[in-house]
Amino acid sequence: MVLITVVRDYINRMLHDISGMKVLILDSQTVSVVSVVYSQSELLQKEVFLVELVDSISMSKEPMMHLKAVYFLRPTSENVVLVRRQLNHPRFGEYHLFFSNMLKDTQLHNLADADEHEVVQQVQEFYADFVALDSHHFSLNIPSNHMYTLPAVVDPSGLQHFCDQAIDGIAAIFLALKRRPVIRYSQTSDIAKRIAQEALKLMYQQESGLFDFRRSEVSPLLLILDRRDDPVTPLLNQWTYQAMVHELIGIQDNKVDLRNIGKSSKDHKEVVLSSEQDPFFKANMYENFGDIGMNIKKLVDDFQQIAKSNQNIQTIEDMAKFVDNYPEYKKMHGNVSKHVTLVTEMSRIVEERKLMLVSQTEQDLACNGGQGAAFEAVTNLLNNEHVSDIDRLRLVMLYALRYEKESPVQLMQLFNKLASHSPKYKPGLVQFLLKQAGVDRRTGDLYGNRDLLNYALNMARGLKGVENVYTQHQPLLSQTMESITKGRMRDVDYPYIGNHFQQARPQDVIIFIVGGTTYEEARVVSLQNATNSGIRFILGGSAILNSKRFLRDLEEAQRIIRTSTNVI
Repeated sequence: MVLITVVRDYINRMLHDISGMKVLILDSQTVSVVSVVYSQSELLQKEVFLVELVDSISMSKEPMMHLKAVYFLRPTSENVVLVRRQLNHPRFGEYHLFFSNMLKDTQLHNLADADEHEVVQQVQEFYADFVALDSHHFSLNIPSNHMYTLPAVVDPSGLQHFCDQAIDGIAAIFLALKRRPVIRYSQTSDIAKRIAQEALKLMYQQESGLFDFRRSEVSPLLLILDRRDDPVTPLLNQWTYQAMVHELIGIQDNKVDLRNIGKSSKDHKEVVLSSEQDPFFKANMYENFGDIGMNIKKLVDDFQQIAKSNQNIQTIEDMAKFVDNYPEYKKMHGNVSKHVTLVTEMSRIVEERKLMLVSQTEQDLACNGGQGAAFEAVTNLLNNEHVSDIDRLRLVMLYALRYEKESPVQLMQLFNKLASHSPKYKPGLVQFLLKQAGVDRRTGDLYGNRDLLNYALNMARGLKGVENVYTQHQPLLSQTMESITKGRMRDVDYPYIGNHFQQARPQDVIIFIVGGTTYEEARVVSLQNATNSGIRFILGGSAILNSKRFLRDLEEAQRIIRTSTNVI
């Protein structure tokens, strides 16, 4: 519960101590921070009668002196300008200013200068500069996520802005948890090293006092990884509930947009998928697709039994009982129809795109050897007219990542076949991925064939067989967490930054992936935490990925590099 509890506590403190009718004013980032942990009905209970975005409220001139304005914003120069504008011509009776991260002294002076009408009651820093998607998983929702793949010379200011936002989010996590970490990073990644160095400077030099919590326990570990160390995980089709919904339909801040789905009702234009608010989802979010179908059938059967008993209304007492239970009945009806709609839509997509066929080959490419059989399987799927363009691209990418050194001639044949079948996906994108995340650029043992122990484990797993051919893939993150748990993480691959080293096994590990996390990785973190190994893992990243987002970031980076005059 740790991350969600921390953010909820901040929001409770913001709203609880300010009595009377309130307007909550957010920016495009903090609206996500609040929406994933607080429902609209809960805001109403705190007497919040209006929620507005800071840039739109600045346009309005209508005075509302009966309302108290509670601002919760990122401390950006743009937001400070908008608040100053409001303070020059106050529309509300009181102003309570909360910022999601550290304010600069100059920003504080600017706000004080603008408060000529003395309407500001308080200015505070509440460190919730991250989106707490679950108790162990957060995202920074950085829009320009593709920046992590660009060389520094291409767009120095854009890359600095990306790094600043990443460091702000990491700093907020540790300020919220009241801890200061020891920092390690992925040795082959320039961007991971840069963020590690700047985070160290912030926590141990520039704001040393703020991060000095004088706690005696072993320092937590902050491990900064690069998405390019494991480009396979975001390319795969998913077969567990939460990851599959994101892959096939899309989840944004724990919400799913159903407007483009055929028969969704007016009540279900957007639905919430949150383990905090939906017990069925909490119980099934990591289950595989086959089991989900069975569990939803049971959910529907239970609901039909309740619906049948509600139809049997014969007396005034029955009617009164139905009216009393109606809100719960309506909520259950909404929940059942939500999950039925999602699973029905995903079943349709799986059939339409022949994903069971495609995914079997994907899993073989990710987990098993056998280059000849893999080449034949990918070739057959490229020739299959039912396979979509995006699935063809992903198959060639997965083959290229696995066999880039072993079969250059056959790889070129696949490039040509991809170009002829799917002209919009020029083979240049696959080659760009290899430049970014090929074997020479990666830290870690992605395919379990460098390290003799990993090789033996993979062989054993192959001999034993797997429970489900579609979910046999394990992200590289599983190996990384196992290395940390067993104290086997190599300094040469994941060096410490600065003169701060781990004296003993950490109890808390925050893993931050530059370039974004996946729900498959969030699942393995949750399962690892459930083993009670004595270490609590928290996973975060610059964005939440599915294959579409991962490919979009790649295409955007390739476009920028091609058009840049700085890089030859």
